[in-house]
Amino acid sequence: MSQLGRPATIEDVARIAGVSRAAVSKVIRNAYGVSPGMRERVSAAIDELDYRPSVAARAMRGSSFTLGIETPGSANHFFAKILDGAAAALVGTRYQLIIAPAEDGEREGYRALEALVDRQVDGLVAVSPLIASEWLERLATRLPVVMLGRHDESVAYDTVVGNDELGARLAIEHLLDLAHTRIAHLTRSEFVTIPALGGPHGVRLAVYNAIMQERGLEAWVCRTGPTNHDAYESAIELLDRPDRPSAVFAAHDQIALGVLKAMAELGLTPDDVSVVGYDDVEIASHPGIGLTTVNQSGTFMGATAVEMLIERIDGRKEVRRVVTTPRLVARTSSRRLKN
Repeated sequence: MSQLGRPATIEDVARIAGVSRAAVSKVIRNAYGVSPGMRERVSAAIDELDYRPSVAARAMRGSSFTLGIETPGSANHFFAKILDGAAAALVGTRYQLIIAPAEDGEREGYRALEALVDRQVDGLVAVSPLIASEWLERLATRLPVVMLGRHDESVAYDTVVGNDELGARLAIEHLLDLAHTRIAHLTRSEFVTIPALGGPHGVRLAVYNAIMQERGLEAWVCRTGPTNHDAYESAIELLDRPDRPSAVFAAHDQIALGVLKAMAELGLTPDDVSVVGYDDVEIASHPGIGLTTVNQSGTFMGATAVEMLIERIDGRKEVRRVVTTPRLVARTSSRRLKN
């Protein structure tokens, strides 16, 4: 019971903090754009009044039987495998999925997650959002959260992640075993690969740089944007030169497919440039493509994330972390270097 002699309301918090009810709601939802000063005043008022927003809100609205899943846009077909797994895990349950794609950028990640919270989902799966872990930690104190794909060590939310360090090593060592030494790494922007974000591309880049240094080879890192066309244009620039690399390790399969398209336009074959991707999307196994890639069990990851989320909703308190083991799938896009 609060000092008011009755359960505190959101209006009481707003009055003590000297802000509007809407402002209190934004702080409670951890909405993007809340100033530190406002957050401090509202948090102090919540503590003073012993206000418990998450418990009160849940008691008022009950369960919505919806789960939110945030994905980084729709350009990468790997996310379709995650969604397939998530949907399969919900068969026979009362839950439905609400999907919120987030385009590139920190602000878009916040907006997608906030949109799901605003729709009063019972819990959410966040797929490698490009936002600060501190914000996610605060969110997870009020709503069950499972992080998929980020290498976070959290005390508040569960994590499902692939072993990107092993996967990247498998890809690069495969090319080295085929006698390639001029290996380029085509990856995403510097922001996407910031180590502090814990994203998979940052880990894969770090492994690439480390292995190239271990072997005494020159690292060749190239950047590209989020779309297939971006990858294609970057690959044209990389390969349409006399000193082109003999192999390309692409950060994910959509980038690798852009490289293969550029190769076809330039009249190059795997005998000229070997390509290895990451994710093993459905089209990678098509006989006309034959993309060598790293399979990280995307369908299993999506299903596991949803199962863990339902466990959280049902009352599990301890944090769980599941790490999948990747495997290299060698196809025709990678070949032994010809002397």
